[in-house]
Amino acid sequence: MVTNVSPSQAWEALKTTPQAVLVDVRCEAEWVLVGVPDLGALGRDPLLVAWQPWPGTPVNPDFLNHLQEAGATPERPLYFLCRTGGRSAAAARAAEDAGYTTCFNVLDGFEGPADAAGHRGTTAGWKASGLPWRQK
Repeated sequence: MVTNVSPSQAWEALKTTPQAVLVDVRCEAEWVLVGVPDLGALGRDPLLVAWQPWPGTPVNPDFLNHLQEAGATPERPLYFLCRTGGRSAAAARAAEDAGYTTCFNVLDGFEGPADAAGHRGTTAGWKASGLPWRQK
């Protein structure tokens, strides 16, 4: 069963478990326009493997192949991240069903829910938690 963790819990796990992997399942436009988690201080990068080519489009039929090609292996802990936590939960379940044994969903994702003004990245998620990120 996929376990949900906060962005801070995911960061701590990535810091203390060198074999842990952050898998950002957002699409290319999100990586470029919104930014990506910066794991440079840990000496590695997140795996960028799109669950869907664009939010709301069908699931990438090659997602599991791309996950493997990007370097994920079944025995490594995988922390899945998307914009708000929905796509990453689905991707984590698919990976778990495919035999990846330790899958986590990062709650609130990279940007979290919209605030009262309709802006993301201010109330919850990776960015709002003050975790490192950069423009791609």
